[in-house]
Amino acid sequence: MAVVEQELRDLWAGARGLLLSFGFSVLLSAIAYLTATNTDLNFLEQREAVNLTLQVAIAVGGLLTLLVAADAVSGERERGTLESLLLTPVPRARLVAGKLLAALTLWPVSLAIAVPYVWVLGRGAGIVGDAVAMGLAAGTLVAVALASLGIVVSVFAASNRVSLSVSLFALLALYAPTQLPAGVEHGWAGELLLRVNPVTAGEHYVGRVVVDGHAWGTDAAWLASPLAAAVAGVAAALLVGSRFLRLEGTGPR
Repeated sequence: MAVVEQELRDLWAGARGLLLSFGFSVLLSAIAYLTATNTDLNFLEQREAVNLTLQVAIAVGGLLTLLVAADAVSGERERGTLESLLLTPVPRARLVAGKLLAALTLWPVSLAIAVPYVWVLGRGAGIVGDAVAMGLAAGTLVAVALASLGIVVSVFAASNRVSLSVSLFALLALYAPTQLPAGVEHGWAGELLLRVNPVTAGEHYVGRVVVDGHAWGTDAAWLASPLAAAVAGVAAALLVGSRFLRLEGTGPR
């Protein structure tokens, strides 16, 4: 618990978390305004507007958790504070768990910021409750998977620049399938790619519930990939942290 408290103080008392959250709120405000008022976007129905808002919240919330997690160990190395951290009488797996939990606090804050926009765009359509619940479920799994990935990369990276670069490249690779043509997505190969990718699978599930009006359990199989990625990611982060957390990274500079 002491490790988590220290990490939370570093993230939020140091204003880094507040600045990231403020930047997200500005971005979401602009998107919500354009969605609601721009004549070029008037074709969007309420369900589609709410879905767009949730997709942005999940994407940016996952990005923020990934960035903070990618800085968790490599950043401590570069700032010269990792040695004192490793000398504390705390198991290294617990140190990693504390950093992971601290990074994950950015996701509920991101969702909380998005909720008023979801309510404004979706009021009267009877979808606000389902939208927030599905966004919470899918977004949490995606955030856990991405934060765990960031921790693993940060443990091995020899510099913070490498850690952030590799993490961002991995995130771009995960989001690349969202740019596939609609015809490809509807084929068996395209659907398989969307299902095995935890990011696209989670966002697709939200779209099925919010836009298509499906029941929660109808497309629950789409959450299998995000759930597996979250569980495997946490296990990998704890294992890597307990065995490979050291003053010098093993990756390239």
